[in-house]
Amino acid sequence: MKNLKKGFTLIELLVVVAIIGILASVVLASLNSARTKGTDAAIKANLANTRAQAEIVYDSRLVSPNTYTAVCSNGLVTGEAAGGVNGIGAAVQAASTAAGTGTVINVLATAQIATTANCHDSATAWAASVKLKNGANYFCVDSAGAAKETTLLPASAVVCP
Repeated sequence: MKNLKKGFTLIELLVVVAIIGILASVVLASLNSARTKGTDAAIKANLANTRAQAEIVYDSRLVSPNTYTAVCSNGLVTGEAAGGVNGIGAAVQAASTAAGTGTVINVLATAQIATTANCHDSATAWAASVKLKNGANYFCVDSAGAAKETTLLPASAVVCP
């Protein structure tokens, strides 16, 4: 007599389900890594764009002599007329938000030290840094042209460490 039953055994089905589960976990782990790298790229792009924006602010100041003072804020330099150019504070905040922290940072001329992002300025220079999503590193840009990853968050310096 021939056995006419067709189908899969329970063990065969369990093996297929286990293989699918393993493949799905590998794909999800890869996507998480790609998402972190994408977030870090957004942070770096936001901060890299702040350099050009800060130079526009510097060149467009309505006070003389031109200054980087208050470039980290979104307000006007003391003595500047209404209609002056805003600073880079919003761009630094956007980079911090891209990091997923959303931390509101004090980006005034006497900026507080933050754990996730900060911006410091003086009359002759400025520096901004934001913590990257991938770990303990920070991305820092400054008026001297530096744009680099660092393990230090500049406490009050206007140059990247």
